[in-house]
Amino acid sequence: MKTIDIKGYQETIVERSDYPLDKCKQILANEVTSILGYGPQGRGQGLNMRDQGFNVTIGLRKGRSWERALEDGWEEGKNLVSVEEAAQKGTIIQYLISDAGQISNWPLVKSCLNDGDALYFSHGFGIVYKEQTNIVPPDTVDVMMVAPKGSGLSLRRLFEQGLGINASFAVFRDYTGRARERCLATAFAIGSAHAFETTFEHEVYSDLTGERSVLMALIEGAFRAQFNVLRAHGHSPSEAFNETVEEALQSLYPLINERGMDWMFANCSATAQRGALDWAPRFQEVIQPVIEQIYGRVKEGKETAIAIETNSKADYREQLEKELSEIDQSELWTAGRVLRPLRPGP
Repeated sequence: MKTIDIKGYQETIVERSDYPLDKCKQILANEVTSILGYGPQGRGQGLNMRDQGFNVTIGLRKGRSWERALEDGWEEGKNLVSVEEAAQKGTIIQYLISDAGQISNWPLVKSCLNDGDALYFSHGFGIVYKEQTNIVPPDTVDVMMVAPKGSGLSLRRLFEQGLGINASFAVFRDYTGRARERCLATAFAIGSAHAFETTFEHEVYSDLTGERSVLMALIEGAFRAQFNVLRAHGHSPSEAFNETVEEALQSLYPLINERGMDWMFANCSATAQRGALDWAPRFQEVIQPVIEQIYGRVKEGKETAIAIETNSKADYREQLEKELSEIDQSELWTAGRVLRPLRPGP
């Protein structure tokens, strides 16, 4: 474990070397991990655990996800079973169904929990907003969380490259006295690079805020705004896309990822540096109150209520596809589909 100091704030980071594969297998030797759900997180975590030799079962209803699991080599009746059978079979139940799905499936899953089982989440949503979700685990089970800081697709892709993705972890209830070691062993079994401790509350507040700002919504809104301004002033779609998206993703953002924003600034032209340094405070001034508003709504449960109501509607999937199609068919991302193939090969 490594203690880091960030301007006087100290925290402990658990590294992969603290939980090598043999140690994780020893801790989980008598465990059966049942993963309920096969979305990006369920698939990524499940395949990574299976490939590292852990005892994993997938629990699903028959349908599109079931067929994909079969394509991935899970065997019906052996390690691919119904949600109920998987929940009964597992000693660690990874509850990785969608937030709305967790609500509707909770009575069934709760009825399958045995004393000493561990209920595992990758998001604090169900537990923190229990007044809205009604997810209240029995007192006789461990409740823990490992939340990879990225999509399940990234978790899987990096694992296949011999790398990993950072994750947060938390123990909400330690009934057995082993919750922390079960949690950390699972964190590295699924392919985490390192893990930092948090709480269920902090995880869900930061995650929902991030999705509604710099991780997703703010990026799409900023891309759209700049592209539209350039187009309105007569710039071609290819020029507007390249100056808005392509240069960001292919050139500048990788520099930020490599060494930080200051290094990216230092490795741009003097004109770009001046513009960035002058305008960053203005953007912060405008955006920070919006993010503060988002955080407040998340903490109050208002964003949760919207998500639950919307995602529980019978026509949710149809409406979602319509909204996504509007983004997909926009001039901005139509330009992207045309221009991305023109990137030079490796």
